[in-house]
Amino acid sequence: MEEQIQEADTIDFQEKPSRLRWIPWLALGGFVILICAVGFIGALILAKPDVLGQYIGGSILPSEDRVRHNTRSNTMGDPGAPVHIIEYVDFQCLYCLKFWQEVEPEIIEQYVNTGTVYFEYRAYPVIGPESKWAAEGVYCAGDQEKFWEFYDTLFTNWTGENTGDYTREKLIQYAESIKLDLESFRNCLDDEKHKQTVEQDEASAEADGVHATPTFIINGTKVEGMLPFNEFEQIIEQILLGDFNTDTG
Repeated sequence: MEEQIQEADTIDFQEKPSRLRWIPWLALGGFVILICAVGFIGALILAKPDVLGQYIGGSILPSEDRVRHNTRSNTMGDPGAPVHIIEYVDFQCLYCLKFWQEVEPEIIEQYVNTGTVYFEYRAYPVIGPESKWAAEGVYCAGDQEKFWEFYDTLFTNWTGENTGDYTREKLIQYAESIKLDLESFRNCLDDEKHKQTVEQDEASAEADGVHATPTFIINGTKVEGMLPFNEFEQIIEQILLGDFNTDTG
């Protein structure tokens, strides 16, 4: 019996140091995982803060309120304004997003709301099926006089091309977030009520020589790409002075 006890004690004494040797490595591994997780979340916040909300819980992000004067469906501003800007948009287009984020607010504040610019949205959904669904969805929201609220919500919740941002289910969630009548909105989507509206926009784009988004038609002249605000400002001021070069496009 005494020999057995001594043997057991010896085995236990030899095993304990082996287990202890793993503890620092486990601690180091946990620390590395923690640093990677913090770095990943930090990168999301720096790159695009609203993406974080998509990773955590998948909630719908509310859009900021934008004051737009004289809104009617897909237009805003005075129809008799001296400058008419048509924008051809694909909601999945990165540069359409950038225009909405960086340039459109300035145009609205300085020119639309002061009666100088009449601004019109038209659909040019070329990236994928979600582009067409989003285009039909925003016109469905327009039937309930919330075109621009839905328009802002779509861009606010953009995370990339063909990522599922504009599936039927997501469009209904966006509609609910801005308090649309959901039954009417669902019926509008299911009946493809605005499929022809979108097709008419596409036909207009073809007639205007549009090949990419965003493309702008400013008083009949095509202007391509996501230009900075100062370039739009220059064009608008030239029109107001009567010396806009119609060869710009």
